[in-house]
Order: sequence, then C-alpha cells, then structure tokens
Amino acid sequence: MNSPERFNETAVPQHIDGPSAWYGAEMAARHDWIYELDESEIAEIDAAIRQVKSSGLSLGDITPETFWLPRLHIRLKTVLNEVLNGRGFVLVRGFPVDRYSLEETAIAYLGLGSYLGSFRSQNAKGHLLGHVRDLGADISKPMTRYYQTNRELEYHTDSCDIVGLICLKTSRSGGESRIVSSVTLYNEMMAKRPDLVAELFHPFPTDRRGEVPDGMKPWFDIPVFNWYAGQLTTIYVGQYIRSAQELFPEARRLTEREIEALAYLDTLANDPKLNLQMEFRPGDMQFLHNHQLLHSRTDFEDWPEPERRRHLLRLWLAPKEGRPLPEVFATRYGSTTPGERGGIIVKGTKLTFALDPV
Repeated sequence: MNSPERFNETAVPQHIDGPSAWYGAEMAARHDWIYELDESEIAEIDAAIRQVKSSGLSLGDITPETFWLPRLHIRLKTVLNEVLNGRGFVLVRGFPVDRYSLEETAIAYLGLGSYLGSFRSQNAKGHLLGHVRDLGADISKPMTRYYQTNRELEYHTDSCDIVGLICLKTSRSGGESRIVSSVTLYNEMMAKRPDLVAELFHPFPTDRRGEVPDGMKPWFDIPVFNWYAGQLTTIYVGQYIRSAQELFPEARRLTEREIEALAYLDTLANDPKLNLQMEFRPGDMQFLHNHQLLHSRTDFEDWPEPERRRHLLRLWLAPKEGRPLPEVFATRYGSTTPGERGGIIVKGTKLTFALDPV
C-alpha cells in the first residue's frame, strides 16, 4: 500500500485572510448574509412560474432564458459572487412556498438555481432535483446516505461546487442547519496544532456508498485540504472516510496521526465560536460553496402526519465561474472543467427531475 506523499509546509500559507475566514459568533450577530426577497422580485418569480407552465415546458427545459427574471437576475449575480468569492454562503428568504404546489415550487427553485450553475446528478438514480427527507433508511447498509435519515449529519462537503436547499416543511423539533468555514478551520489548526495540518494534505480513502462510476474503485482517494491556484479547497466526509476503513480492507490504512488530525478537525468544526447555526423557515433557500464551507444538521424529531414531515429540495450546481480545481478532484467530480463537473454518474444512470422523493 502506498504511503502518503510528504507535505511541503513552505508551499502553503500560515494564515489565510479574506471574507471566507469568518467566525460563527461574528456571523450570528450580523444579518447581511440574509437576502430578503421584496414583493416585486416575488412577482417576477410568480410570472416566470406561470410562463413555464403555460408554455408546457418540462422541468428539464428550465434555463435563465425560459425562466426570465428581468430585475432579480442582477441580484442573483451578486448572490453567486458572494458564494464563490465572498463568505461562501447566502440565505435567500421570503419566497412564499405555501402559495405554490410542489411542482410550482420546483419550477421556481430550478429557475433560480439555473442562474447559479448547471444541475448535477445527486445520486446513482440521476436525480437533478434532490429530496431531503427521513425515509427511515438503515444507515448501516452500504447504499444508504445520511440525508435519508433523521440522524445528525457530521460536518462535511457535498460532491459539487455549490449545494442549495429550499425548505418546504420543517420538522417538529431539531434539524437546524450548521455551517463552518473550512478556511477558518485551517487557520485555527495552523495556530493551535500545526503539526496536524500536514496530515490533512494526504489523500484519504473515502467510501462512495455503492455509487461507483465505471472503471473506478468503491472508494476515491483525495486530500481533505488542497492548496491549488492560490486557494485552499476542502473536501471532507469523515463518516465515509471511516466507513471506507471498515468496508474495504484493500484501501490504504490510516495512520494514528491522520486519525488524530481528522478528530481535531471535527472538534474545531463543532466549536460554537467557529460555526454558525441557522433555523430554516418554510421558503428559505440556502446556497453554500462546498470548497470553503463544511455543513451539517442536528438530529430532528418529525411530525407523525406524513403531510407535515420535514421536506427540503436540494440542488447540486456547477457554475461556469467556478474556481480551478486540482486534477485529483476528477476522481470524484468526473471532471475539473468549471460548469461541467461534480455529481454522481454510474453505469445506467438516467438524469431526471423527480417530484417523488423516494
């Protein structure tokens, strides 16, 4: 088994400044990361929904051209720039989700998302419109993904440039969204445990959860921290790094130092001074830049009535303005070309916009 490559500590900065290096306690005291839709913008969305429906267009036909937003499209450029080059996240608030059917909400969300990037497949079934619900799935099964349960999600990244969520219905209790800057995590590790930072630049075997592209192994090997083109890019799913160790004896065994580094990263991510917790309201839309944020979710208790259960729609997006990525990302993203990368494609995958959450 090959050992990790040696880390060149002189090739990375001791500290990274800029808007992406934020602290949760500071963000919690601010509200400039919340973009409130005004009545004229809601009217534009409403008109675009009606236009799509009256034209007989399918969900797959939705583009900025077919979902035209005369004024709001300018604001969406600001949203995209903030996500890619600013703090890395935006919460869009004020969409009156209770006014619309599930199909109409999907039209609106896909329409808004189309201004931020191309839609990417979120699983082996080819779902371009994802549903985040507790399906009662057994997480011990290799194919189960954590978003199909009501369990707490550890801090992680998704396999795309931008992940978006819109809240349709909230749970009875719990289920709050939590995010943390991976740039801040890096800075904190450099300041407090620089001896462990090098370990996270090693490639870690990460479980694909049974969604294996043609010619690939059931895991992929990629560093958590990547310094490339003058930027720190992070990709991390600790639960799937651990499951790769359990399920695949032929995958490289982690060293004690690597395990310690991962544990310390998790400890920092869970520090309330560093992370930001937000409660979703119906209609809230959250857009996150995976390359500079980790996100998680608390446990939740759902309503007994099926029609009231927690339900979010999810998008994985690839903006053509995306940052350059090192070639190693192709093992997970399929490509490193901006606008054409990210998502999950396996043999037999058929891309679809499913309104059925199963």
